Amino acid sequence: MAEHCSPTFAQLATELGFSCQEAGGLVEFRNPAALENWTLPVLEWTIIVGSVLALVLAIVRLRRNGDPTTLVLWFGATAYLFIIEPPLYFPAAFGIEEQVDTMFAHNVFTVDFMWGRLPLYIIAIYPLMATLAFEIVRMLGVFRKYGPLLGAVCVGFVHHAFYEIFDHLGPQLRWWEWSTSNPINQPMFDAVPLPSVVVFAALWPMSLAFCVQYFVGRHVDAGKHFSGLQLVWRTIVIGLLASLGTFILPLPATVFGMGSDTVRGFLYAAELAVLTVVAIVVLVRQWRNLRSAESNALAHTNRFVQIYSVVYLVVMAVLWASALPDFFDAVDGSTSAGDPVGNLWYTLACFVIAILCVSATFTIPKRNSVVDDDAELLGANSTTPAS
Repeated sequence: MAEHCSPTFAQLATELGFSCQEAGGLVEFRNPAALENWTLPVLEWTIIVGSVLALVLAIVRLRRNGDPTTLVLWFGATAYLFIIEPPLYFPAAFGIEEQVDTMFAHNVFTVDFMWGRLPLYIIAIYPLMATLAFEIVRMLGVFRKYGPLLGAVCVGFVHHAFYEIFDHLGPQLRWWEWSTSNPINQPMFDAVPLPSVVVFAALWPMSLAFCVQYFVGRHVDAGKHFSGLQLVWRTIVIGLLASLGTFILPLPATVFGMGSDTVRGFLYAAELAVLTVVAIVVLVRQWRNLRSAESNALAHTNRFVQIYSVVYLVVMAVLWASALPDFFDAVDGSTSAGDPVGNLWYTLACFVIAILCVSATFTIPKRNSVVDDDAELLGANSTTPAS
């Protein structure tokens, strides 16, 4: 695949420790013990196992409860991935190399696709993170109470917290490397492009969640049943529209900030701030409503999401702890090995938000909670859910 080794990707690959010219074929397997460092396989298998479990339990929910929402979410997120990512990996093949140069390069992991461009865990992380965020918001009954739009805003907020914990650590541990010379990645927020912080951590999951709830979730809540063919075309439409939403939602920043990194950065931050304020108000109000003595609202409980959210946060805390010695020894934003460091304070804030959101799902009174069928696989009793 040497003809697709652009100079930028070849440089990033070399800095990460592998050769673009020698990267394997369509699929390549490696010894996990031979990767760049021990954190890569730990991250990889945490994400892959979680994503597979999320898929299995989504299928279980459909078969037992007739609720396809999380299954459509899982495949919708995957469809979004395959619409968005290939052009970013091979801009020349899509004829956009003059507009979009290589933005980043992933390091090589145990399982890679597309000549070292796409690790398996990246395929897995899209549906896993979307499932965790969507189901936390759904457990709190936000969609039923406030509708698809405000529910989607809350999903974007929760997803952002979970994702940025990962996003600010990756460059230091050589999970990937950003092209800082690419104007699309500007302005940078320490080791992470601000467009990534806003668009890929908050706006795309918001777009996906809105489409899933609008086309499927709200109808399921109303008692509607879908045929297999109806679910297939709706999932495809959701993937396409979520991709379109990812283009539309950041337009204020991309259009009005076209000539200035400072203006663009301010507008990106303003969009994130608005999303954050709205989500916090809605989530806190709904949590208080569920805990009030007068509330008769029902909210399903997804034990898998509750448990795996904790697993994810614990694993990420361990990985962050392993990186702290080099983080504190960093000079001018780079470790002694030349790896950029993320923003620790922002990451800590995201940890706090993620922990509070997960904790909130555990504090809903049992009189308001109905446990999902998929909890049976985790050893819990269950009945039919009300989302």
